[in-house]
Amino acid sequence: MKSIMTGLVAGAALALTVTAASAQQGSTLAQVKQRGVLNCGANTGLAGFGVPDAQGNWSGLDVDYCRAVAAAIFDDPTKVRFVPLTAQARFTALQSGEVDILVRNSTWTMTRDTTLGITFVATNYYDGQGFMVRKSLGVTSALKLEGAQVCTQQGTTTELNLADFFRKNNLKYTPVTFATADETRSAYEAGRCDAFTTDASGLYSERLKLSKVDDHIILPEVISKEPLASAVRANGDTQWANIVKWTHYAMLNAEELGVSRANIAQSMQSTNPEIRRLLGVEAKLGEGLGLTNDWAARIIRHVGNYSESFERNIGAGSPLKISRSVNALWSNGGLQYAPPIR
Repeated sequence: MKSIMTGLVAGAALALTVTAASAQQGSTLAQVKQRGVLNCGANTGLAGFGVPDAQGNWSGLDVDYCRAVAAAIFDDPTKVRFVPLTAQARFTALQSGEVDILVRNSTWTMTRDTTLGITFVATNYYDGQGFMVRKSLGVTSALKLEGAQVCTQQGTTTELNLADFFRKNNLKYTPVTFATADETRSAYEAGRCDAFTTDASGLYSERLKLSKVDDHIILPEVISKEPLASAVRANGDTQWANIVKWTHYAMLNAEELGVSRANIAQSMQSTNPEIRRLLGVEAKLGEGLGLTNDWAARIIRHVGNYSESFERNIGAGSPLKISRSVNALWSNGGLQYAPPIR
């Protein structure tokens, strides 16, 4: 198994080369506009977050984020090329310039933020690692997994958190690692391990793919902090980082202000100064991003606010039916908080 530290060192070396090259190539926004399409690093297939259907049409919370960036730039959410990336390949693809943005359930950590030549800009989903087991195992708590064989994906923070959890609780276990999420889930379903661990959101998604969904439960413990965030290259291109960051903040502000796809035409006539600034009716705030002043209106018109994206992809309107919980707005007791647009 390739060590995580070796991968980080190699990634750091590549990042230095890519950073120098990128500085000479001009702004990412200019490159994207010239190309006519946004290249977005996506999951290889995680229901609710990033997955293509049989016709190659992508959907998911992360997918919506990329479409929102495209909408802000082109006024067209379809001008995105989704590049499916494994956990091992995702950061290299961003570093090398294969993708312009990575939105692929990637955890924002200090090591990744400071050694890989990438910059995390906004957390679009707050998550935490959990465990799934068969009901027949009779286990109701992760603290009862003494001696268990645990399936996990290699080269991820999941693998590291797993080791920390068992060490901290003085429990013995055997890790059974695989290169991809599909291999990990298949091994668990085949009985090669007693438990399956990944981000809780991922467990809900992977559980839907099992042949007998109701035979499996997700244990109550959440053993880590997993802020899943968008990332860009750390090449000094603050304009691009701001575009990606404020795309997320625009969707949050729209939800807080009650602006949605359904009522945006009516909202354009609002006398509320916050709504008027958000939609570009007054103030020329898009200029600071290198975009048109209706950049946020484009996002809402084509993709919607954060709540709309959440509910249709992973919330009540989806098969996953995940509650907003910590991903609710700050005003509703959650962690999602956006700086003001002014």
